[in-house]
Amino acid sequence: MHDVDSAATVPDPQADPFGSLEREVRVLIRRAHSTSAQMARLVHPELDASAYPLLAHIAMHPGTRGSDLAAHFGVGRATVSRQLSRLSELGLVHRETDPEDTRGQRITLTDDGAARFRRARDARVAMLEGALSQWEKSDVAALARLLNLYSTDVVTWLGSQQAATMLSAADARAAR
Repeated sequence: MHDVDSAATVPDPQADPFGSLEREVRVLIRRAHSTSAQMARLVHPELDASAYPLLAHIAMHPGTRGSDLAAHFGVGRATVSRQLSRLSELGLVHRETDPEDTRGQRITLTDDGAARFRRARDARVAMLEGALSQWEKSDVAALARLLNLYSTDVVTWLGSQQAATMLSAADARAAR
């Protein structure tokens, strides 16, 4: 089964830039989901697919707190807590009490977790280098910059929409 829409259903980026973007994001997400389990298995054979981004964030932000992870990924603290427990059981992360707030924990990768994550990340980078070997490096850099801008702006907009929804709900309750 191929992941290509027929030409008749592919929006023209010039005529319908947002429709075209929606399609490309949808396809990208579908493909990313299909490879996420493979990436997780590169880290550890028993690792859940959703854990790779968590490990990546911890690698980039050692000492992060569970509540920070929950906020960053837009999930509940209980979800992050379960995932961190599993990562800890597998020996990939270490949790220690936050000296500034003993109710929280600081999370870091263990040496083994860092080494395993690095190997998986290096494999993913090598895959991207191979797949995009015909691209100009400036085009790869532009794509990375635009994806970051997209992600930042979408998260910011969603946050403002959630804030507006919460304010509207509060206003409606206050009016009753």
